[in-house]
Amino acid sequence: MSRPALLVVIEHGYRGSAEVQFSDLLYVCRGLHSRLGGVDLVLRGPAVSFAVQAEPLAPPRIGARLLEAVPDPRRSLLDLLAAGVGTWADEADLIDCGFAADRLISGVVAADGAELAARWPEYQGVWFL
Repeated sequence: MSRPALLVVIEHGYRGSAEVQFSDLLYVCRGLHSRLGGVDLVLRGPAVSFAVQAEPLAPPRIGARLLEAVPDPRRSLLDLLAAGVGTWADEADLIDCGFAADRLISGVVAADGAELAARWPEYQGVWFL
């Protein structure tokens, strides 16, 4: 089986609910996956929190306004996994953020960052989002 065309690396875990609304980075990954020959995904830094099993958070409120169209990275990640996107979380970053690998969403693999970097030549491109 051949590798997807792109390896997408996401390092920043939160871009702001009001700013991104429904179009978060994982939503962008879904578009790249369907239009550019597939993607694999690596989560690093605080973005590893996308892959950790947790209860959904309540929508934020700004003054009297409730922001209801906020991104849900875990739901978006489940959609990517269902679409066949290979997904890894950097082990060292999981530990640094206080998470154990056994809390990862099913289908996400904890991996050493150096091993992941060694795979970069297998892809047509490596994009950092």
